[in-house]
Amino acid sequence: MPTTISTLGFPRIGPHRELKTSLEAFWAGKTDESKLRSDAAALRAVAWARQNGLGVTHLPSNDFSLYDHVLDTSAMLGVVPDAYGWHGGPVPLETYFAMARGTKNGLSPLEMTKWFDTNYHYMVPEFSAGQSFELASTKALDEYLEAQKLGYQTRPVLLGPVSFLLLGKCKDGSTDRLSLLPGVLPVYAEMLRRLAKAGARWVQLDEPCLVLDLDQKSREAFASAYATLAKATSDLNLLLATYFGELGENLDTVARLPIAGLHIDLVRAPGQLEEVLRKAPSDLVLSLGVVDGRNVWRTDIRSVLDRIEPVVSKRGLDRVIVAPSCSMLHVPVDLNLETGFDPDLKSWLAFAVQKIDELRLLGQALSEGRPAIAEGLADSDAAVASRKASAKIHDPAVLKRMETLTADMRRRKHAFAERRLAQRSRVQLPPFPTTTIGSFPQTEAVRRARAANVRGSMSNDEYADFLRGETESTVRWQEEIGLDVLVHGEFERNDMVQYFGEQLSGYAFTKHGWVQSYGSRCVRPPIIYGDVSRPHPMTVEWSAYAQSLTKRPVKGMLTGPVTMLQWSFVRNDLPRDEVCRQIALALRDEVRDLEAAGIGMVQIDEPAIREGLPLRRAEWKSYLAWAVECFRLASSGVRDETQIHTHMCYSEFNDIIDAIGALDADVILIETARSKMELLDAFTTYQYPNEIGPGVYDIHAVRCPSVEEMVELLQKAAQRIASDQIWVNPDCGLKTRKWEEVRPALVNMVEAAKRVRELVPASA
Repeated sequence: MPTTISTLGFPRIGPHRELKTSLEAFWAGKTDESKLRSDAAALRAVAWARQNGLGVTHLPSNDFSLYDHVLDTSAMLGVVPDAYGWHGGPVPLETYFAMARGTKNGLSPLEMTKWFDTNYHYMVPEFSAGQSFELASTKALDEYLEAQKLGYQTRPVLLGPVSFLLLGKCKDGSTDRLSLLPGVLPVYAEMLRRLAKAGARWVQLDEPCLVLDLDQKSREAFASAYATLAKATSDLNLLLATYFGELGENLDTVARLPIAGLHIDLVRAPGQLEEVLRKAPSDLVLSLGVVDGRNVWRTDIRSVLDRIEPVVSKRGLDRVIVAPSCSMLHVPVDLNLETGFDPDLKSWLAFAVQKIDELRLLGQALSEGRPAIAEGLADSDAAVASRKASAKIHDPAVLKRMETLTADMRRRKHAFAERRLAQRSRVQLPPFPTTTIGSFPQTEAVRRARAANVRGSMSNDEYADFLRGETESTVRWQEEIGLDVLVHGEFERNDMVQYFGEQLSGYAFTKHGWVQSYGSRCVRPPIIYGDVSRPHPMTVEWSAYAQSLTKRPVKGMLTGPVTMLQWSFVRNDLPRDEVCRQIALALRDEVRDLEAAGIGMVQIDEPAIREGLPLRRAEWKSYLAWAVECFRLASSGVRDETQIHTHMCYSEFNDIIDAIGALDADVILIETARSKMELLDAFTTYQYPNEIGPGVYDIHAVRCPSVEEMVELLQKAAQRIASDQIWVNPDCGLKTRKWEEVRPALVNMVEAAKRVRELVPASA
């Protein structure tokens, strides 16, 4: 019999970011809802046809989303906060996008945070006391029927009820999320009944929270939920999907659930296979996640077969599904689009389409034997051997430098209190000094000029002249509105990671390797394939040019080593901490060169430190130790008077506040506007000694905050931390915003700082 092959989920954006184009045209008022929905249907049809043609037998449906699958689940359950004006019935698209993006008339979007330890963002469900639930979106059923009409039998995908609740937030702070489970389950049961009636045979329920540290109450919630759903859906086979880690102590609970199938991640947690085989019921179908759904490296087919052939022999082919480790949402669509790519490197890679071919090879070998895939197996073996032996991967100079690391390289010469005096002596700033996070709007003119330079239709000299003009006008405007610490605007940069990676050895870049970050926001993560070093200065020229235009301080802007690591596809033949140290040494050189060029403030952004935390608390200490070490390695080679800033966004700091303090940055700029300064509570308890810029302008919302609103936020901040510690800044960089949005918001921010200087007494 043939092997069952599944994908769990396919990239939504399309091979050429068609979803982004359609969404942004709709939001700009250039198209209507009908056009957006027809574009989305076309993308789904292409995805189903492609997967089916490549041999996938369990095709996913409802893995597509116009913005975010967690937001889709909120819509399905009618979890819409009162502020959005929904009063029951189907959730309109206007309401859906208001929750995702906010509105120009003042509605803020839902909170957004990272999906586990990935670089995908989800919209946090917002619950309230007495929350009610109803079936307010039939998207899962609609897309199943849509596929059925095209001739495809799909496996609908739903975010499971317990994970949905655990990923949400109770705004009143007192409601227990899991106490809402009895209200959620009837809606899930109704959806499952409708899917069964329509002809669905399997439904995939994603419960990624099962790889987290769970208390007994949470485990009991899973037992209760699936007992209820099993009774309501006897005609369906439920596949419980876990990913991003091991089940661990949650396995005993899962093994007792009334489910037909279980998906486990054997890429991130290969060691769990033996225990799962020992404890799983003999009739349970096991979906083996053996192809990496989060990284771009080619699968070692022979090695995987060595591991899973015994599973098939023991359980039977009818009790095994071959699958990626997780949804392939996190990888680019098709490597074949990368023409002109280094042929050696290309031979080591696999994107979503190629990963399905790997699944096909594995499935064919399991059902027909290895001789049936002799050619594919030989290709895999050759790629593995080529990568291991390649001189492109290992740089003796980098390895030699790594051996010279000392403790002194990982710490500033003096403590913050002494550095602070030197820094204040060098630059005189008012209380509540104002600054921004770094980037300014990347206008259509900027993007056109960059594209023209890449094509060769604008010479390097012409492009440099253009960039100098953009930089000068931005510096002058910042002076005009009264910002205290300026930035150069980063107009020369395409992306905060890509820009640096393109100038470092050991990095490679694609042209079409886009993945979704959130909504229409797509990124092309660089690929770290070899040892990392810095052949030449990367930012000094532009920072020095901007500083030459003004007497006010201009910050040098860098992306930190942990973020450079987290937001890349990282080599899997070297421990991540070793790769991060290599990056840190390269950045250390850049920081010192900026200082030598007269730049007195250097911002090293680390928005990814919190998201890099392992999912299991037992592994946090080790990770935070090397993450902090790498930041300090990058930042500690400068004199006392050089001020080091860092920026972090979308981070719950309570759990890692000690590590944030250990970074020993002189100033930390953080996201706090959406949380109304709640995130500062962690800094209050910890009594953070250095300086803090709590963001007062939520740049992800399509609205301009008023002066009064920002004054109120700053007053709240001053109730939590000393006023002489506080900087005033937006939550994040302004690259994705328009100038017509940025100008009034920053003018209001500067005015708010002036008012607060009069309202709040100085604490030092």
